[in-house]
Amino acid sequence: MSEIELNDAHLKIPDHIAIIMDGNGRWAAARKLPRSYGHIRGCANLETIVEEAADLGIPYMTVYAFSTENWKRSQDEIYSLMKLFRSYLKKCLKIAENNQIRMKIIGDPSAFSQELQDGIRTLEEFSKDFKKMYLQIALNYGSRDEITRGVREIAAQAAAGRIRPEDIQEQTISDHLDTAGVPDPDLLIRTSGELRLSNYLMWQLAYAELYFTDVPWPDFDRAELIKAIQTFNDRDRRYGGLKEASHV
Repeated sequence: MSEIELNDAHLKIPDHIAIIMDGNGRWAAARKLPRSYGHIRGCANLETIVEEAADLGIPYMTVYAFSTENWKRSQDEIYSLMKLFRSYLKKCLKIAENNQIRMKIIGDPSAFSQELQDGIRTLEEFSKDFKKMYLQIALNYGSRDEITRGVREIAAQAAAGRIRPEDIQEQTISDHLDTAGVPDPDLLIRTSGELRLSNYLMWQLAYAELYFTDVPWPDFDRAELIKAIQTFNDRDRRYGGLKEASHV
């Protein structure tokens, strides 16, 4: 572990931070701006926070970008989001290369256009060998959908005789989720004042510490990230790993 001095104390950082990036639309509405502009600012801030997290030495980060429930939004907003995702996936190629970040999209991409699905595959293939940080972006993701898909795979294997029902363990289920092979989050951060999980990583967050802030996502910066990590450090942690930050 590396360590730094912060306010005369050592700051240790979680191995894996999950974030619900909430408040883009409300941030825009408070400024009498279109919701679409709030999402643009939210994407720009994701780039900033990812770079800050990599700089702090956080090995894993998972962010909630578009849920399975988000399809219920207006058609105009969905159109704007899909357009934004297409352009942002291309930008992610540079972000990944500049910061040596491996990126993976979790969720069910089958509902997206072929262009967007191709962009996802290109990004994952391009960044697969980068090792500084592992970033998962949840697109068309819902935890119940993820678990349902995983259970179907296990059931199909059982029906084919490749696994016995009595051999199914917790790890079996984890291995059939979108996050297979990635350690569970130690810390969940949700911005903009909401106090719920919203169908996000419900299996993986079983032992995570939860941190809620009223700060909307576009205004969530390095100082707010460090504040969340400091709160995490103050808790009596019994599960998961800790790593001391190299510098702040």
